[in-house]
Amino acid sequence: MKKIQAFSYLVFGLLIVLESKAQTMQFVTSSRPADTSNKATGAASEATVVKNLHLLPLFGEVAKSGAQIEFEINFLNDCDQNFTTRKEASEFFSARGWEYLDEGDLDTACYRFNLAYLLNPQNADTYWGLGVVCFQQGHITDAERMLRKGVDLDSTNVGMLVDLATVDLIHFKESSDKWELMEAEQILNRAIRLDTTFATAYLKKSVLEFHKGNYDASWDNLHKTRVLDIELLDYDFMKELLAKKCDPLGIFSTPN
Repeated sequence: MKKIQAFSYLVFGLLIVLESKAQTMQFVTSSRPADTSNKATGAASEATVVKNLHLLPLFGEVAKSGAQIEFEINFLNDCDQNFTTRKEASEFFSARGWEYLDEGDLDTACYRFNLAYLLNPQNADTYWGLGVVCFQQGHITDAERMLRKGVDLDSTNVGMLVDLATVDLIHFKESSDKWELMEAEQILNRAIRLDTTFATAYLKKSVLEFHKGNYDASWDNLHKTRVLDIELLDYDFMKELLAKKCDPLGIFSTPN
């Protein structure tokens, strides 16, 4: 349930981008100013750097300092004493990451996903979570990179697949690169094959067909979304689609 809720953040973001008069997506930064005080000791400064890296996906993917290595050793030792396996510990911290993400605390969510990654770099859930964090921060390219890492580890995770397709659709909106549409379509088709009841996959397929100019197919997928989960429908998107073609089923129409 946590993952489905987090996944909805990307749904919302995509529909905002699609709107012709949409506001620019708010960017959220997780950066923290370093202590520049002359009173700060070298150890304190290094500790501040380590703390800042905690708030970057995969600890900033930089070479580890002595302080970072010491932190990791102590953390892993503590987990070894409190969990049966590191895999179990990784799942625990990943679950906490989703909880903080649901609360809108992106910094703490990022830190928890980083800890989950440290415990088990093969935990695809951590990359999914970090992808959503990056997306919510407005870092779309980083979000895509994290999601791809996750999909490489677990190509059957339908939610993560559809999130990756979402990023492709956003990139297409920005660049008009048809390759983005082609990849999004391949991913969405795979997601639907894996789970024919995943309503959001049909919503994204509707958006994809809209971009391709296949308005009948767009309506077909939108109605599949409606049947599975009517709460997912976005009426701003529907106005865009109605402007291109009337609803073939006559269920929706432009208000007089």
